[in-house]
Amino acid sequence: MVRTAHVRIEGRVQGVGYRMWTQRTAIDLGLRGWVRNRRDGSVEAVLQGAEEDVATMIARCGDGPPGSAVTRVEVLAEGVGAFAGFEVRGTA
Repeated sequence: MVRTAHVRIEGRVQGVGYRMWTQRTAIDLGLRGWVRNRRDGSVEAVLQGAEEDVATMIARCGDGPPGSAVTRVEVLAEGVGAFAGFEVRGTA
């Protein structure tokens, strides 16, 4: 079953390579979607793939890369969409 989750990650998640880490980790898990910084200091991502792989990625987002300090991972929405690959997008 394919799951699509829209998530927001809060804490010290900008300036620590969080987006690139997210992209690498998502690709390693075979996920599709995107990640970007938000002007409010959070990071936002859409993760799409096998339900268990999306759940694993959401859990890993709570740890993040070295130098990050995640205080919250929130699933904003579940939905559908079609994504090819995993991209880093510009700040929104």
